[in-house]
Amino acid sequence: GSERMKILFDVYHVQIMQGDLITRIKQFKDYIGHYHVAGVPGRNEIDDTQEINYPAVMRAIAETGYQGYVAQEFIPTRDPLESLRQAVKICDV
Repeated sequence: GSERMKILFDVYHVQIMQGDLITRIKQFKDYIGHYHVAGVPGRNEIDDTQEINYPAVMRAIAETGYQGYVAQEFIPTRDPLESLRQAVKICDV
């Protein structure tokens, strides 16, 4: 119950291991201190070629009241700067 101890919610790994991301985000919101995102499969761009619907995931995170940063971890398959711009736009809710 300490406010000084939180967990990292790695969206990529939760999707691979358990799925049901939005339910888990809401379920564990009080324990989450930071989020990492990456495309599934392959940690590529978080665009519509991936199986995770990131706009919905980002809205769910925002609805919990989370005010921190969301780290993006991805291996670009296209122009890296354009991929980063696109990822930032997708995650800006």
